[in-house]
Amino acid sequence: MWTTIAEHISEVTGEKLVVENRRSVGGGCINQGYVIGDRNRTYFVKLNQASEIDMFAAEALGLKEMWSTETIRVPQPICYGTADNSAYIVQEYLELGRSGGNHAWSEMGRNLAAMHKATSNQGFGWERNNTIGSTPQINTWTSDWVEFFAEHRISYQLKLAKRRGGQFSQGESLIKAITKLLANHHPQPSLVHGDLWSGNASVTAAGEPVIFDPATYYGDREVDIAMTELFGRFPASFYQGYNAVWPLDSGYELRKTLYNLYHIINHFNLFGGSYESQANSMISQLLSKV
Repeated sequence: MWTTIAEHISEVTGEKLVVENRRSVGGGCINQGYVIGDRNRTYFVKLNQASEIDMFAAEALGLKEMWSTETIRVPQPICYGTADNSAYIVQEYLELGRSGGNHAWSEMGRNLAAMHKATSNQGFGWERNNTIGSTPQINTWTSDWVEFFAEHRISYQLKLAKRRGGQFSQGESLIKAITKLLANHHPQPSLVHGDLWSGNASVTAAGEPVIFDPATYYGDREVDIAMTELFGRFPASFYQGYNAVWPLDSGYELRKTLYNLYHIINHFNLFGGSYESQANSMISQLLSKV
């Protein structure tokens, strides 16, 4: 397998690679991660079952789209494919440093705001479906943000959750209420990371902010900001940097709960447990505002 991957890297880069070093690193809870290379070059490789190749194809395309904005640093995708019984994606290896100081996180906020200014004339969605974790994420182009978020985010996740045995008695009421919850809010379709929690953002050893492992699509930019607050906020300098470039609109605090509900229901679909009660609590909170 590693020989096949090395040959693919050599073909794409035009420089022959013979894997002399290989070590396992954290690849998240879904994939296996490895750092491979020779004396001159190093790459980051993620592995999964061969059946998951579409997930890696979408990730490579998402990284490429974010990279092309020339705004915020992401690992450059090198190649992806299958070898033996595994799917793989090869990316530029970035040595991550510590958490970074205020300057780096302020720069991350400014750079993310710049990326969010990249827009689409096709509306909300993306050119292909991808995944949020290992859950399918539907990105059918839709002209209306309310319709897109209600149908392809909340409604879709609730359908999956019910198949899993989840009980969400107020789910349908919430879907109908999304129009009111998002009333008078008319975002542009922004290029978003889509899964921007603290585990998918860091600072390189050289002090450069970087984001990775995207679930890319064009949506309300606030979905990214909301998720940075879901599992422990980013440093305050991040939000200061972001708002210096593009301040958030009024009403964000309410929309934050709605946008993060998508991820909590998805976590129930992935992991079960207490995420069901957390999602129901968020649904009740949102309905109380209508």
